[in-house]
Order: sequence, then structure tokens, then C-alpha cells
Amino acid sequence: MIFMVYDYMIELGVSVMPKILIVDDEPDVVEMLQDYFELNGYSTFSARNGKEALTQVSKQPDIIILDVNMPKMDGIELCKQIRDFVSCPILFLTARTEDSDKIRGFAVGGDDYIVKPFSIDELVARVAAHIRRDMRSQNKSRQHFGQDFVIDYSAKEVYVRGSLIPFSKTEFDIIELLSSNAGQVFDKERIYDRVWGFDGEGNAMTVVEHIRKIRAKLLDAGCEPYIETVWGCGYKWKK
Repeated sequence: MIFMVYDYMIELGVSVMPKILIVDDEPDVVEMLQDYFELNGYSTFSARNGKEALTQVSKQPDIIILDVNMPKMDGIELCKQIRDFVSCPILFLTARTEDSDKIRGFAVGGDDYIVKPFSIDELVARVAAHIRRDMRSQNKSRQHFGQDFVIDYSAKEVYVRGSLIPFSKTEFDIIELLSSNAGQVFDKERIYDRVWGFDGEGNAMTVVEHIRKIRAKLLDAGCEPYIETVWGCGYKWKK
């Protein structure tokens, strides 16, 4: 089944084709992905390793497909270096299947984890799903929590006392889910399903690591961590 991007563009009301940065040291893989995505209406550009990709992120991709095992700079290190200023979804592409590798990828800011060998149709569907989730919140307005804490749902940005606090795409999705349902308790499994999707490659413990990072960033900014732990139940956003 081919997932034509035009259907999603019509659904989302977007007039510009999404841009995909493909980072992989295997030319055959890059060529295959570029051909397939461009056939489906995406604009693509590529890099052969992490160092080369550092110069390509300035083109502001809408999503990054990132191989983990590469020379010069691997995908984990690249993600770690760019995550604070690149908010688009990052999908790891790797042959590693161990949970520890997946958790490490999510911990540095990855949004999805696709294991080789993979179905190209599934990859295209996942890319479209991430872009769809990105666009759903564009019409939302800014919301204030107290005097100093502001969430701009449209821009996917968080401000504390007027200063922008950098959050990864997945971190913001968790903030958006909980803050949009303030006072409602979500268990780890439900958060994982809502943010990563039912076909995500990680597990609910990934949620714990992301919430830890969200709280740390808010505390560093001098803001109380609005995400409260409800012991034995899950997490909720403080009203």
C-alpha cells in the first residue's frame, strides 16, 4: 500500500511539501528512501554521516530519518547535539533491537525507533503520522499557567518568564497531552500510546525518562515542574 502524501496535505491544509532529511551511510538505502518518499510527494535531502548532517539541519526539515550506526558521528550523538534547537520529529533507523538501545535513543530526544529490516510502507505511514500530529495543534492558542509559565501550542514552544525553554518534539507532545487535560491522571502506558502510537517500538518506561527530562528543564528555568506523580496511578498536570 502506498501512502500518498497528498492525502495528508489535503487533510492538514498544508500547501508546502514536507521536507525529510535522510541520514545514512549506506548509499543504496538513501537512494531507495529518497526515491520512495519523493514518489509520495515529499521533498528530500540527505547526509552520509552525523557531521555532514549538522550542516543540513539548517534547511529546517520537517522530519529526520536517522541511522544509528554511522562513521565520524553516530545517530545518537547527532541527535544529542541538535535536539535543543531542532524541534522536528527524529526517527531512528537501526538494526539494534535491544530495549537498552531504544531507551538510549529516546533519552537523547528520538521520537520513534524503526528496526531494520523494515517495511517501506510502514516507514512512510509513520512519517506521515508524525507530521499529522505536528499539524493538529497549529490552531491552538497560547495558554498561561500562573504568571510566568506560557505554552504556545501553535508554535510548540514553552516560555518561562519570557524565555524560551527548549523541549524536544516528544517532550512537548507529553507536555501538550497532560496540560490540555489538567488534573486528569494518565498512566505510563496511556501516555506512551497517545504520544508514540500503538505501534511504537519502545515501552512505557520511556515515558519515565522523558518526564524526568521535562521536570529537570523546568526546574533549571526556575519554574515548578507542573507534572505531578500520582503514586501507583501515573502522572497529571497540576491545575
